[in-house]
Amino acid sequence: MFADLHGRTAVITGGARGLGYSIATALAAQGVQVALLDLLPTVHESSERLASEYGVRTSAHTVDVTDATAVEAAFSAAEAALGAPSLLVTAAGITIWGDSVDVPADTWRKVLAVNLDGTFFAAQSFARRAIAAGRPASAVFISSMSAFIVNQPQFQASYNASKAAVSHLASSLAVEWAPSGVRVNAIAPGYFLSDMTREFTEANPDLAAEWTADIPAGRMGQPEDLHGLVLLLASDASSYLTGQSLVIDGGYTAL
Repeated sequence: MFADLHGRTAVITGGARGLGYSIATALAAQGVQVALLDLLPTVHESSERLASEYGVRTSAHTVDVTDATAVEAAFSAAEAALGAPSLLVTAAGITIWGDSVDVPADTWRKVLAVNLDGTFFAAQSFARRAIAAGRPASAVFISSMSAFIVNQPQFQASYNASKAAVSHLASSLAVEWAPSGVRVNAIAPGYFLSDMTREFTEANPDLAAEWTADIPAGRMGQPEDLHGLVLLLASDASSYLTGQSLVIDGGYTAL
């Protein structure tokens, strides 16, 4: 248990399902109030389920993270419902595969917009409130091991580039906001069985087997494997840790 987390407020983008929702359950289990932001309308059902199962206050906000004005409005609504947030997790993200010589410009821009712009706009709205509140705060960006390696055999240059940018954004904002007490770190998961990944691996078992064969731990990650790291980064127990991207991949990138 991280006692300092109890009663704090977190905002999680991409919180309707998948890794974002899983991380929300880990925070809620620590007594954290949680605002879920997502483009999916099911974010409201997820918020209600979280409140029911963990007995914490929650709120839900349907928002397109690529729209800075809409993100700011969602943060204002979350603050009105739960108070100023001192924790942020940016889990909203997409990937689109395709041979780079054929990828349309709008597809390239969409991946960068969701993964990079969405992360920055959420961080910006979060920091405004954290700095104004004048108390320590922690942001955790969901990057990827793809920020540091080139996955294969899939072609996903836009995803790789966006996640590399997210990791460097974490370092940049950490340096800029450190004097205000706002820490910013990123976690860089390897192959994890999120809802979307599980759907893909079930449809493409041969590729899933190829990925798993290259993981020293012998398995793909489960969403729960992220909980301990996220809680540590959220807690004051890591108060001297900022500006880092921590890879969690079962040893995949160590090969």
